[in-house]
Amino acid sequence: MKHATFRSRRQFLAAVALLLLTGCPSNVSQPPGGTASGGAADPDQPLVVTATVGMVADLVRRIGGEHVDVTQLCGSGTDPHLYKPTRDDVAAIRRADLVLYSGLKLEGKMGDVLARAGRSVAVAESLDPSVLIGAEAAEADGHADPHVWMDVSLWSEASRVIEKALSDAAPDHADDFAASADDLRDELERLHNYGKAVLASVPEDRRVLVTSHDAFSYFGRAYDLEVVGVQGISTESEAGLARINELVGMLVDRGVRSVFVESSVSKDNILALVEGAAARGHDVTVGDEELFSDAMGPDGTYEGTYVGMLDHNITLVARGLGGDVPEGGFRGWPTDNSEAVAADVAATP
Repeated sequence: MKHATFRSRRQFLAAVALLLLTGCPSNVSQPPGGTASGGAADPDQPLVVTATVGMVADLVRRIGGEHVDVTQLCGSGTDPHLYKPTRDDVAAIRRADLVLYSGLKLEGKMGDVLARAGRSVAVAESLDPSVLIGAEAAEADGHADPHVWMDVSLWSEASRVIEKALSDAAPDHADDFAASADDLRDELERLHNYGKAVLASVPEDRRVLVTSHDAFSYFGRAYDLEVVGVQGISTESEAGLARINELVGMLVDRGVRSVFVESSVSKDNILALVEGAAARGHDVTVGDEELFSDAMGPDGTYEGTYVGMLDHNITLVARGLGGDVPEGGFRGWPTDNSEAVAADVAATP
């Protein structure tokens, strides 16, 4: 969804102050779906949920079904690292029965506002810390890499956090939430196996994924790829000339022939790599389409769902790096024996 941006920093700070002053449960009026005071929602009304990014909102919709009314703050092509909430966003947070966000600083300074919004859950921060990739870069301030959804198996675990949050807020519908969550996790298991299989087919000397920023570390760990980002894990950081020259040298020395751009990040750094390599006599192509990193595809499209987003990324990377990919991607993948096939492909030398 699109919102007008604040005209000034003063407007933004005023809106945040309004939220902080009125966000305590005792001061928030009764929202349409239930209560903001910590009690269970009215079972005859949809649970009013505000979610930040599409990767969270889509799972809420899948698990909640007809029992939820979801407002998503950050739409397609929106960079959550830099996003500033509008007045409408602040109102959506205030009236929600439940606020769900990714956390781990993905939403930038908006995370402080979300954490004070009464009933709120940071989905990624509720996972076992041992599964998170630690961030040592200075710009990360010591927090873990927030791009957890890039590993389908981890985001499947995140669905349990969302299921519990919905069930706690609307216990009368807990059985429905559990059934929908189980169906979702079955699909995500097949998607994860698909990713392991097709990316295992990429030749060993081509298993390098070069992207705009470090959003794909979980992806690389899950599917055995070396990942190189031009920028750090936050798009607030910028790549300097020395970093660009370093990566151009890596592309030339290792013979990397494909790099990828992202939908929510400027293409400039990737194009600089291509031009730099060309100047040294090495041709590098840019992926046929953009990868989705911090935002999903357009609303109403397959890529505008979490499954479609990861299918798109897995399929595009596997094809771009020379792997074997079935026609139709994940949707053309067999549903009855995908786990066995994935194991066979992964075991192939």
